[in-house]
Amino acid sequence: MPMRCNRSLCLPVSLAAALMLPTWVQADEAADLAKQLANPIASLISVPLQYNTDTYGGFNDGATSDRLVIQPVIPFALNEDWNLITRTIVPLVEQRGFPVEALNESGLGDSTLSLFFSPKAPTASGWIWGAGPVMLLPTATEEVLGTEQWGLGPTGVVLKQTGPWTFGLLANHLWSLAGADDRDAVNATYLQPFLSYTTHTQTTLGLVSESTYDWERDQWSVSVIPQVGQLFKLGPQILQLAVGAKYWAEAPENGPEGWGLRVQLTLLFPQ
Repeated sequence: MPMRCNRSLCLPVSLAAALMLPTWVQADEAADLAKQLANPIASLISVPLQYNTDTYGGFNDGATSDRLVIQPVIPFALNEDWNLITRTIVPLVEQRGFPVEALNESGLGDSTLSLFFSPKAPTASGWIWGAGPVMLLPTATEEVLGTEQWGLGPTGVVLKQTGPWTFGLLANHLWSLAGADDRDAVNATYLQPFLSYTTHTQTTLGLVSESTYDWERDQWSVSVIPQVGQLFKLGPQILQLAVGAKYWAEAPENGPEGWGLRVQLTLLFPQ
């Protein structure tokens, strides 16, 4: 039989349900926003501020490198079907404790600019992709913090988002175009496979690997980074704070080794 209730009981219940509905909607929207952040080419303006600290071994035992990487991601709608996603990486570097005093410098490092042309709609099987050029810009303020080379090459990303899961691969390759004749040429491949799980409470658990192969020196640099991030709001500003541990699985001789730290604060500007 249908359940009956008097007006004094049903009215407060109905009012409470009406008041709770916006909270549910906002929670769903926030979880979706956290999931968009797991997509490197989402149509979402974001400004990640990423801090990394690493310790060196070998001849450079005990030396440290701190990097604050500013990575604005800005999408542009080209037409009804395509987006252009710009991704700029600008590192601020401080090196200290190196036995060769000339290496103990701080300042701006080389910057990279990636342009991804990406369809607005996923493929029929749910894959999201983007591709375009990547450019190396010799913006370093100190010789030891950069390559003194201009570079160019292809970049691309492919990923899939299924339920709370996101997985994919970002890659690029850079070759020297011009630069100082007394500096080594740039010929490097970068690979970044990633996997993440986003909960309904806007928490993202992720695992990413960042690998670079230097074809000139026949040398891999491979770091593995488990991390956890949380979306939150500070006044009108939406942010995500992520903390991760970085483990160097492979590095050049006298390069970084063991465990490092990554902390990233991302400012979001939903359109």
